[in-house]
Amino acid sequence: MQYVTILGSTGTIGQQTLDVISQHADRYAVFALTAHRNVEAMLQQCVRYQPQYAVMQDAEAAQALRQRLQAEGCKITVLAGVEGLIEVSAHESVHAVMAAIVGAAGLLPALAAAKAGKKILLANKETLVMAGQLFMDAVKQGQATLLPIDSEHNAIFQAMPRQAYADLAEVGVNQIILTASGGPFRCYSKTQLAKVTPALALQHPNWVMGAKITVDSSTLMNKGLEVIEAHWLFNARPQQIEVVVHPQSVIHSMVSYVDGSILAQLGNPDMRTPIAYGLGYPERIASGVKPLSLVEIAKLEFEAPDTDRFPCLQLAYDALAAGGTAPAVLNAANEVAVAAFLRDEIHYLDIPHLLDQTLQTLPVEQVTSIDQLLAIDARARACVQLAMRNLSGAADKALAL
Repeated sequence: MQYVTILGSTGTIGQQTLDVISQHADRYAVFALTAHRNVEAMLQQCVRYQPQYAVMQDAEAAQALRQRLQAEGCKITVLAGVEGLIEVSAHESVHAVMAAIVGAAGLLPALAAAKAGKKILLANKETLVMAGQLFMDAVKQGQATLLPIDSEHNAIFQAMPRQAYADLAEVGVNQIILTASGGPFRCYSKTQLAKVTPALALQHPNWVMGAKITVDSSTLMNKGLEVIEAHWLFNARPQQIEVVVHPQSVIHSMVSYVDGSILAQLGNPDMRTPIAYGLGYPERIASGVKPLSLVEIAKLEFEAPDTDRFPCLQLAYDALAAGGTAPAVLNAANEVAVAAFLRDEIHYLDIPHLLDQTLQTLPVEQVTSIDQLLAIDARARACVQLAMRNLSGAADKALAL
């Protein structure tokens, strides 16, 4: 029996991981479930899956869950905060860790799993965006197994050669091609984009995802973060990573070889496929996903991304080229800006403006430690908050005139 810790179990990826595990109850068992503060959802999951541990990032939520579980007669140990997340990620009984906490909050438990030599199913791209070199070093030193769960990186992983390499050219690869759906606003003009509401941005045409990643997909920031992630996962230079808009989301990504071959991984847009691939690796196990019918799809379309209408993608390339702490600044600024947009505090097109302004404001430093990155993360968030107040002040002044 293999024991699995699911970081972010009440989110979309966490729920889909539990679905795959349920299909293989003879092979996998849930060791720990974690969430931020959704007590009701966590209670239901605990009653159904009976983990040994449950962790709530919020201390008050942890106490509430503890009381509810006692009332249900469930003898599950409840932990709180980042210390609890780290404990269940590095525990000696754990075989695999699904790292699916959204944002910077997922960094420290993912690092703990890496140092403890776990099989890491990485769905939290911010871990690599913020701390790419430090995380990859921890994976190597801990002899952990790192398996990307993002559909795009999982596809690339499946299409890449298995032998070790220091440079892509050594294994005959000349380019990695990330596919992007283009999101719900692929055909919108700038005038239309200026009027986008949170409700519209949350209507993704192909994927069922959480709110933050759905907005990121619509701005192409999600693809930008994936470019940075691909750089670390596959040791690819920025110019070796291409983004192609593919509205059907059937080809999840491709690898181009020097002999002219392009290997692609195809499938229905369902995250249970890469989750099952990660859980079963190096074997393949059933995911519950309906097989892809090429006849039903009928046609596949491709186009270049428009970085004029969707500048977040170019900002990500720029941050990757700048190196150092720039990607961490970009990630923090984006988290704050997207959250503000979802609260209807800023306009849709304010998001790239705020990111650009923050990148221009904060100097790039060489990465030396996790503590430094966390300090940079806090500094970038404060910078965006100040910029948003300035935006609000300018808007109020304009209205007064």
